[in-house]
Amino acid sequence: MSAAIRAVSALPSSTTRTLSEQKRHRHRHRRVARSSSLRAVAGDFPTPDLDKPGNANYQEAKALSAKLAGNAASVGASHEPKRVVVVGGGLAGLSCAKYLADAGHVPIVLERGDVLGGKVSAWQDKDGDWIETGLHIFFGAYPNMMNLFAELDIEDRLQWKVHKMIFAMQELPGEFTTFDFVKGIPAPLNFGLAILLNQKMLTLGEKLQTAPPLIPMLIEGQDFIDEQDELSVLDFMRKYGMPDRINDEVFISMAKALDFIDPDKLSMTVVLTAMNRFLNETDGLQMAFLDGNQPDRLCAPMVDHIKAGGGDVKLKQRVKEFVLNDDGSVKCLKMVSGEEIVADEYVSAVPVDIMKRMMPKQWSTMPFFHQIQELEGIPVINIHLWFDRKLKNVDHLCFSRSPLLSVYADMSTTCKEYYDEEKSMLELVFAPCSPIAGGNTNWIAKSNEEIVAATMKELERLFPLEIGPKSPDGVGAKLLKHAVVKTPRSVYAAIPGRNKYRPSQATPISNFTLAGDWTSQKFLGSMEGAVLAGKLAAEVVTDKAVYGAPTKGLKKIVPDVIAEARELQAKEPAGVTGESEVSFGGGCVMEDADEKELAVLDPEQMVKLEGAPAR
Repeated sequence: MSAAIRAVSALPSSTTRTLSEQKRHRHRHRRVARSSSLRAVAGDFPTPDLDKPGNANYQEAKALSAKLAGNAASVGASHEPKRVVVVGGGLAGLSCAKYLADAGHVPIVLERGDVLGGKVSAWQDKDGDWIETGLHIFFGAYPNMMNLFAELDIEDRLQWKVHKMIFAMQELPGEFTTFDFVKGIPAPLNFGLAILLNQKMLTLGEKLQTAPPLIPMLIEGQDFIDEQDELSVLDFMRKYGMPDRINDEVFISMAKALDFIDPDKLSMTVVLTAMNRFLNETDGLQMAFLDGNQPDRLCAPMVDHIKAGGGDVKLKQRVKEFVLNDDGSVKCLKMVSGEEIVADEYVSAVPVDIMKRMMPKQWSTMPFFHQIQELEGIPVINIHLWFDRKLKNVDHLCFSRSPLLSVYADMSTTCKEYYDEEKSMLELVFAPCSPIAGGNTNWIAKSNEEIVAATMKELERLFPLEIGPKSPDGVGAKLLKHAVVKTPRSVYAAIPGRNKYRPSQATPISNFTLAGDWTSQKFLGSMEGAVLAGKLAAEVVTDKAVYGAPTKGLKKIVPDVIAEARELQAKEPAGVTGESEVSFGGGCVMEDADEKELAVLDPEQMVKLEGAPAR
């Protein structure tokens, strides 16, 4: 297999433009002319057949969609439509609103910023190039997301890639190896065969040692998976006698791709949850890229659907606080503008760190809400590198298996809207980037130039014959510009022992529901988890609207949380202030003003590991 990167120079000279030196733009610009017009040239492979009787997760997701849509017929007969305010315009909030509209209710989404999508948001720089908060991949094992695409009739926007996994070889720099899934072989045999056919990553003996510890997962299912939450991936391996090379060859890349965390810090429940989906679904590991930017190609159809159903989505709507009634229920939302917004039901679809800062005093001593203090977002960095020439690449996602990098792709090849025949744009996930994720450096506190320098050095190590002084011409491609998008608090940190604190969507408050991928649902902190959490929140609201219809109830709260809550003193919410995206759980190319806000709001993010100020 050809290497994914051609010769690239080390860190470019001072003439290289960085997005930190440019004024950041979050509104549309006319896209600059390319040397060739936009064409469907990026590779498309056949769409996997997911809607089949044997795909239990897909059918379950489809049934929930049907249940919610079926409710619309009873609105007005057995109950009135509810006006529901959804705070947060990320995937969870938009999903919740979409399914509330399907159920006959009137959702109003309030988004603080001027771009939708939350952790899948994107915006254009002054050149018209798209900057993405993260490198997002769609899997066949995303049943609710796949149903959503079908319901919106936008399935053709998914660019499916050949069914394989591609890994950079640590011991053989510049080379790759693959897990190839043979067409026609059902799960779990196709996964097992893909591993057995690979001759470069594990010996036959190591492969055979890997299987026994995973058998209980297949037999006992989710109960066994949940029981492993107290163990890190490395703890699990040692408990079951798995060879260390399995961690080096597979689990490091898998852990960082799933939650931006190294195996010694990641809960084994996360890895087992993913493996359970992939082992039980024939097309679960087949990957797709969106054919363009997320706001236009994914969020906009959701907005159109919500509005067509009688709802609305409003931008630049900053909520100051939840105003409560004497019984603790929500009376209204007080906006920063001074306006008060009243609804029948309220849904919070904000990140967990923002919900903690907005927690009303009256709720702060309740065990249900106290438990979320145990959750926090994990830092992650998404890097864009633009070059002056087209680099050798593969039309797929690549797992770097690097200490600093997680996954990457040449978006100028994998994505139709970003396609360029003459120049490449690499998008790379930099992880782990903090101590909580297993790193020994707080990269959030580093300058963008330092992060790019470390990235280029790592790419030179991975591809020594193509990057740096050993390249054929001794120079390599010139790096034209870069964008370093920092999200100080991204998806919840799935470190051992945290899964039990993830709350249900239903809450003890009669007219308040939670959404967000950090709430309790079986697809982790991911796009699929966000869509499912929003859908489950819509189900809670819809079930409550039907007189006498029970919800699924509250998730059980662990005894320690209940005991701690008895000793708590009620406290006023810290509130969320500032103007930067990072102050509200988002990501951006950080400038001085963003760093200053972050230093006030979340001081540990701007402190070096040894405790001295970063800058």
